Amino acid sequence: MTDDTAHANTSARKTSSFGFRDVDATEKVQMVRGVFDSVASNYDLMNDLMSGGVHRLWKDAAAAKLNPRPGEVILDVAGGTGDMARRYSKMARAAQQRRGGEDARVIVLDYNAEMIMAGVAKGGEPEMSWAVGDAMSLPLPDDSVDAYSISFGIRNVADIDQALREARRVLKPGGRFLCLEFSRPTASAIRKAYDAWSFNAIPRIGGWIAKDRDSYQYLVESIRRFPDQTTFKTMIETAGFSRVTVTNLSGGVAAIHHGWAI
Repeated sequence: MTDDTAHANTSARKTSSFGFRDVDATEKVQMVRGVFDSVASNYDLMNDLMSGGVHRLWKDAAAAKLNPRPGEVILDVAGGTGDMARRYSKMARAAQQRRGGEDARVIVLDYNAEMIMAGVAKGGEPEMSWAVGDAMSLPLPDDSVDAYSISFGIRNVADIDQALREARRVLKPGGRFLCLEFSRPTASAIRKAYDAWSFNAIPRIGGWIAKDRDSYQYLVESIRRFPDQTTFKTMIETAGFSRVTVTNLSGGVAAIHHGWAI
């Protein structure tokens, strides 16, 4: 959920999914930007609708898996309004108070300035900084961060493989990669129930409360177009990550993919 956003500057000939449609990859960049310009002011509502309110528990589990430490540089891509970055900052500070060490640095990067402004308005933590940037071309040097996370944002990227390569590039040797994303429920009963809720209720409620049915329709379609757990795990490994694991949440409605830059 963040539906946090990230995008790419890709060739005009490359296509990418926008919901159930395939569009020019460069066109998707602008289309997704429009979606998140529209939903930024209702971002917390959107997360609650998409997850049934469970996204907070999923985010807690993802933050615990990343295990932020004192002195680390943590890059939160498609960081939206900073939900994950606040968790990382507090966890790193708590570890620092227990065992000492330098302050952590948590960089929130999002392609959408409206989302960043909504996050700044919510307030941050001392460890946090904010930046507008592209997941496809990260404004950071090679081997410069200890941990990379992207939560509910990678499915909005025009070129997922390029985003994964960029994550690998900026991570230091031994760095950690974490992606929290909606995924494929493992049981057919859960899958049917979630599909019924997402396709029938979410766009309707989005139109009623946020006055924007189309953006919410895209968001539920984007979940169904995203690769399943096994396929995405292979994509992460192809990008150069090792020891990649998958942790299903709520029966696979969401999943944490974790790997190492070794």
